[in-house]
Amino acid sequence: MEFQGHDYRSNNAAEPEPNGPAARSAAARPSAAQHSGKKPGKISNNKWAKIGAGIFGLLLLLLVVGIIVGVASSDSDSESKAVDSTKLQAVFLETGQVYFGKITSIDEDTVDLRGIYYLQTATGSNGTTSTSAADTNVSLVKLGCELHAPSDRMIITRGQVTFWENLQTTGQVAKAVATFEKDNPNGQKCSDTATSDTTNVQGSTNTPAATTNKQQ
Repeated sequence: MEFQGHDYRSNNAAEPEPNGPAARSAAARPSAAQHSGKKPGKISNNKWAKIGAGIFGLLLLLLVVGIIVGVASSDSDSESKAVDSTKLQAVFLETGQVYFGKITSIDEDTVDLRGIYYLQTATGSNGTTSTSAADTNVSLVKLGCELHAPSDRMIITRGQVTFWENLQTTGQVAKAVATFEKDNPNGQKCSDTATSDTTNVQGSTNTPAATTNKQQ
């Protein structure tokens, strides 16, 4: 039987030998995953360690901030509870100025003071402030009738306050305030011509009396 030029050897020659040089060379080349030393689709232990350290650091930072805020809030709450709402308070500032009134709220940032009074030293006949005890006349002035006409509320920055204290009702300032409020049940009235009635806050034959100015 005669075959027309078909040679089966040509097909066999195109197929590489299973154990030939080409197959051995391909098997010897490492894959990309083998070359990197990592398994495909998985994160190395070193990367997990870095992520865990970052999360731990963030949690630690949040814990420290929470503790600081908690301590500050606790201090503010304790200080706020120390305010006796039935009494007047004296607030002493870094400038040496003292204000008397009712502290309605206090925290780490501000002090809210209402119903405000302050001390004023009378000037001598020559227009200068007297430093002599014999010539000194101290007035307790109700805030509100000044040139700039402030409202009867003061928000004081906490950093400006050196200390504050509750006042006894038997003290001279508290008595003067009580007298002023009794004589002015409708509040302070300001006028162009200020007249003042004096109320003895402290006094003896040797100590000049402080006054409470009442604006009519």
